[in-house]
Amino acid sequence: MRVLMIGLGDIARKAYVPVLAARPDIELHLTSRDPVVLAEIGDAFRLAHRHTSVAAALAAARFDAALVHASTEAHPALVRLLLEQDIATFVDKPLADQFDTVEALVALAARRATPLVVGFNRRFAPDYVALRGVGASLITLEKHRHRQPDTPRRVVFDDFIHVVDTLLSLAPAAVRRRTIETHVVDGLLHAVTLVLAGDGFTAIGTMHRNSGLDEERLDAIGDGARRTVLNLADRIDASGARTLRRRGDWVSVARQRGFDTMCDHFLTVARERRATDAAAILQTHALCEAIVRHAAG
Repeated sequence: MRVLMIGLGDIARKAYVPVLAARPDIELHLTSRDPVVLAEIGDAFRLAHRHTSVAAALAAARFDAALVHASTEAHPALVRLLLEQDIATFVDKPLADQFDTVEALVALAARRATPLVVGFNRRFAPDYVALRGVGASLITLEKHRHRQPDTPRRVVFDDFIHVVDTLLSLAPAAVRRRTIETHVVDGLLHAVTLVLAGDGFTAIGTMHRNSGLDEERLDAIGDGARRTVLNLADRIDASGARTLRRRGDWVSVARQRGFDTMCDHFLTVARERRATDAAAILQTHALCEAIVRHAAG
């Protein structure tokens, strides 16, 4: 299976290249406009197939799948190009930072019958997955940043989107109601809260961009128990007594944060040419667009 990786930024280097370079069942090709980075990563992982442009890569080989790790602004054009060549495509979140563009790309994937996957690693993080179906009636997810207020669209689509998508993935029933609150100062988003509710549950997501620390905390409460995950690494369970479980010394960060399993999932989707989960992609991005509009007042 021949796989093209477009972009070798921080997340690609930390999470994706180590995972995919170790797989004997794929032929991984790297693409970067920076020849120094291309050589550095290629040499470090002993990857011989290197390209300085997407055009050069597509001219050199036929690909079964591709992963897009470029900037958010570059996502639409790259995803469109790949889908039009019927290449199964994985793209870092967000698919795009405008909902109408997201709709157009999802529709294109459907017309071409070509798989399209958006990279939400928390859907695959083992401690988050373990909280599905545990009987929680209250789910809360806090994801804060230290002194990082920014424009609403950038905050919501590049960061808070993880909170939105995780709440949707953990919701035990259909979302019937939603409430949005935003705090904007001089055009910069400082805080956002999203409340989703349905039959028997409430899910609350919060982010403060001017907090004292970068941190993430997920709580699932109900059925006589409280289950907590801190920074995707530590698990605290309380049901009359409190137990703490930390990531094992030999468990990689990529596995703990869901990247290993997410890559497995995408490659399976690509091999089997599974249909795009359009509803999930659209629901997450539509909520993000609604939050941005709320912030605009």
